[in-house]
Amino acid sequence: MKNQIKGVRLRHCFLLNVIWVAMLSGCLSFGQSGDSDWGSWNTIGLEYKLDKKWTFSLEEQLRLKEDISVIDEYFTQLNAEYKLFKDFKLAGGLRYIRQNDNQGNIQGYENHFRFNIDASYKHEIDDFKLGYRLRYQNKNELGVSSEEGDYANQNVRLKASVEYNINNWKLDPKFSAELFNHFEKEDDNGFSKYRLTFGTDYKIKNFGEIGVFYRFEKELNVDLPDVTNIIGLKYMYTIKNKSKKKKN
Repeated sequence: MKNQIKGVRLRHCFLLNVIWVAMLSGCLSFGQSGDSDWGSWNTIGLEYKLDKKWTFSLEEQLRLKEDISVIDEYFTQLNAEYKLFKDFKLAGGLRYIRQNDNQGNIQGYENHFRFNIDASYKHEIDDFKLGYRLRYQNKNELGVSSEEGDYANQNVRLKASVEYNINNWKLDPKFSAELFNHFEKEDDNGFSKYRLTFGTDYKIKNFGEIGVFYRFEKELNVDLPDVTNIIGLKYMYTIKNKSKKKKN
């Protein structure tokens, strides 16, 4: 019994230390930053679980910037996910973006297209759910050729996440850290920014799942890196395929 109590205390201490270190690294970076901004990311989506292997989803998202006062972009995204084997998944996504360019001589909404390919792995250790994701993404502006200066904006993203299961509590805390490696023709390449995210989800029976998060994002390898604080809200409704093959 004492060993069980000790184990629970150790897990709680580990979780608190992870969060504390992440928050401290974010706070320390404020003193070395350039512009700082607050944004808001709001998502509504529909998920369809075809079977044990395939899952599809459709999302609409609105993002705000400049202290949550101006539209940054809004987009539609279609995702497909395939469970290759236990705890390992492959996924892909297509995104059509309307991006608000409100700087420079030519301003207005631009049309962008982005696709991504993911490989992810998740497993559990006691009350912790650990996840790892490798993503390749490619984005460029529609209607603008490379001769006009539009080159594919590509990133390889490395993400690690942890979720802690609290008994008799539906708002399990989640934390993730993500690193972006940017490469683009005629541009500075290398590690470009990182993200730290704290959040939780709440499932409501026959209604869906609501998620909230705070995200800290900072540029890398620049003299005065921009910092963005993001508040997010997400709603997702899931439909499961209940059809069964009739026996002959």
